[in-house]
Amino acid sequence: MNYHKANKVFYRSQCEQCVRYKGKSMGMPKWQQSGYVKKNECDKCSYKSKHAQQFNVFHVDGNLNNCRYNNLKTVCANCQRVLQAQGIKWVQGDLVPDF
Repeated sequence: MNYHKANKVFYRSQCEQCVRYKGKSMGMPKWQQSGYVKKNECDKCSYKSKHAQQFNVFHVDGNLNNCRYNNLKTVCANCQRVLQAQGIKWVQGDLVPDF
């Protein structure tokens, strides 16, 4: 990353966030630090959207410190609220279509 000061270009060895928090990744969620990338499709109901803000990262086992790739799923806001309200953990393929 570079910046301009007094008509000169200066190069940084770290990004702005690493400089601000001294490399501790304070503002970044653990799932993002582990390399997981939110998808644009819900892993639960297959809802697709152009906007990533409609999706959340869901921890299958409920442990927010467990950021293994197989423990993280991208779910839409509706599915996450339903899962949290019911107090259940992730079960693949448990959806029943609404009629």
